[in-house]
Amino acid sequence: MLSFDEKLAIIEEFEELTRNDISMGRVNFHFEDSLYDKQIVVYRLHPNGNGFVYAGDIEDYPTDEKGMVNIRAFNAQALRSIIQQSIDSLALSPAEKDPVMEEWLNENDQALVLMREDDGYAVYADDQLEGTFNSYEEAAEFLKQEGFSRL
Repeated sequence: MLSFDEKLAIIEEFEELTRNDISMGRVNFHFEDSLYDKQIVVYRLHPNGNGFVYAGDIEDYPTDEKGMVNIRAFNAQALRSIIQQSIDSLALSPAEKDPVMEEWLNENDQALVLMREDDGYAVYADDQLEGTFNSYEEAAEFLKQEGFSRL
């Protein structure tokens, strides 16, 4: 297990994080450039080595109800990895986090492509735009009504 000072040294390698000292010697680190309301990446790092990292949008980590992962037993590599993933998750727009590009076919083997673009979804036949939609569900419903199914 890394000590408090070792964890601090690793966290401070991330220049995009801002240190905020809080009560009882604990420290938070904020990502001020977050695209979301959520800015705290490292939460309540305690002098006993306990602390949390935000992993709400990161798969493969057991999180609490706030999306935090306890980092008490993390080694240096695991700590660097989860912090970088946390920063990346707060720096990416929803479209960048969840890119969609699917091919749909009808019974005549005609293909349409459903793509996420900015804050919506578009359906293309080759380079020709067939329609734009506010949600994935709307686009998928359009394709189904037109006789297409996802590959």
